[in-house]
Amino acid sequence: MSLDPASIVAAPPGAALVDSLAAIVGRRHVIAPDEDQEPYLVDWRGRYHGRAAAVVKPADTAEVAEVVRLCARAGVVVVPQGGNTGMCGAATPDGSGQAVVLRLDRLNRIRAISALANSITVEAGCILQSIQEAAAGVDRVFPLSLGAEGSCQIGGNIATNAGGTAVLRYGTTRELVLGLEVVLPDGSVLNRLQGLRKNSSGYDLKQLFIGAEGTLGIITAASLKLFPRPRASALAMVALPEIEAALTLMGRLRGTVGDRLASLEAMSRGQIEVIAQNVPDVAIPFALDAPWFLLIELTDTLAGTDLRAPLEAALAETFEEGLVLDAVIAESGAQAEALWKIRHSVSEGSKRAGYVVSHDSVVPLENQAAFARNVERRILEAVPDARVVMHGHIGDGNIHVLAILDAARFPDATAAAPVAARINAVVDDETAALGGVISAEHGIGVSNRARLGRVTEPGEIALMRRVKALLDPAGIMNPGKVLPPEG
Repeated sequence: MSLDPASIVAAPPGAALVDSLAAIVGRRHVIAPDEDQEPYLVDWRGRYHGRAAAVVKPADTAEVAEVVRLCARAGVVVVPQGGNTGMCGAATPDGSGQAVVLRLDRLNRIRAISALANSITVEAGCILQSIQEAAAGVDRVFPLSLGAEGSCQIGGNIATNAGGTAVLRYGTTRELVLGLEVVLPDGSVLNRLQGLRKNSSGYDLKQLFIGAEGTLGIITAASLKLFPRPRASALAMVALPEIEAALTLMGRLRGTVGDRLASLEAMSRGQIEVIAQNVPDVAIPFALDAPWFLLIELTDTLAGTDLRAPLEAALAETFEEGLVLDAVIAESGAQAEALWKIRHSVSEGSKRAGYVVSHDSVVPLENQAAFARNVERRILEAVPDARVVMHGHIGDGNIHVLAILDAARFPDATAAAPVAARINAVVDDETAALGGVISAEHGIGVSNRARLGRVTEPGEIALMRRVKALLDPAGIMNPGKVLPPEG
């Protein structure tokens, strides 16, 4: 939603704005335009470059609220930013230089943790890995896990409804949130941090802000679910002749080990080749002589549970049927970590390989294999020079399709735009035809706004606009993100 000039007053001059912000958070926590703002103005992939009237780093919810009230009174746009590891430019300001980038780094406290209630209450700037470690300290696990977990912040994870590698067993971030504290666009604070497992007291308001990418309010704290710590595990990486074999293997394992099946992560041979070529410290302990590879992890909370036996039995059965061509089973924790490192290196390896046109599509599980086959064929028909690789989460319908273009020919988004549009059209057509949506876990941000408008029912978009207008009538909260351009 664009700013309505009639609904706001003029923004204070640059120096006056910096002084006003400094009065709230302290001068050392405000970065003016003539200071080093660059790390906060560029997204992780280097696609979006903006400007800001100021970068401000409040220390707590009260300071966030006061900053937002100041900006609301002055009609200054606010762009919330966590670890800035997103894939779609949602945390990058535009080029006007009129926005305040509100960093949440200093809101990094763990407010409460309860092994009895299996819950933890954290501030939005907490690094995901720090939350995992805090959970481990009380013999619990916070299961959200992704490649950027050493630098991403939980507020951003919630704001984009991050998925990660444990969705098969634990669900997306949305399913891990018990309650939220949110600063609304007028500077008021919504506190729903009770962390109750049961609550039917009216609308579940926290759901409005999960996946909203900071367009409806700023998440400042969250109550999250913890789970018993797995005490037994088994991990293997297997080579497959086709992606359908991964779905067959999933069905067999679910029938034998049930919810002990924690993760199923697929990578095409091309994807692993990209990692091998561009991430030198990643070891590939097998020959890349199959079209697909699948990382399988079983876990159990009961110590001493033998998970290797059912895993080996399932692999032996499918090997005899030709559904599995080869397998590497981790013999130690270090070997398991090395296999996981391959999977967690897909973003870094692909980024180094060239200009990446990436996709986050999700389709019904029955259509996952057809989607992977169809998009690869059609992208190569449309752009023969593209290098098409894939990775994704077998079992939840989410396959990331990446078309990697020669960086010398396509050095930036402007140069790549015509080719990227052709690739996006192919992927979007297949996604819609197979009953899916264009974003499973990365969000919309700037990258996918037009695509969202193209494949989403107009009535759904209209309802989103009404929610935005209700909560943020002046349009100051992260405008230009999520909602498709009007007109």
